[in-house]
Amino acid sequence: MEVTELYDAATAAGLLTEVIVSGAAVMAEFRAPDEPVLDGLALSTEYAIRYPASRLPALAAGDTVQIGGHTYRVREVHALNDGTECRATLTRL
Repeated sequence: MEVTELYDAATAAGLLTEVIVSGAAVMAEFRAPDEPVLDGLALSTEYAIRYPASRLPALAAGDTVQIGGHTYRVREVHALNDGTECRATLTRL
């Protein structure tokens, strides 16, 4: 299964959050500080999104995104695993 198919299935199941980038909507996994992760074994310590690299190929540090009516600045973008997914850390403005 390709990573985009996995994200499409997660979107259909209501597990992802809409992220607005340059006026375009993309579905991504959104994490906020103190949100349980790893099935409740730990807490997230920062804002971050995880998404298919092909859906936001130009996202870079310094860009802004809208999530749930709030604006965030991208701090860093890292490719994950084989490069088909990315994780961007965010700062809420």
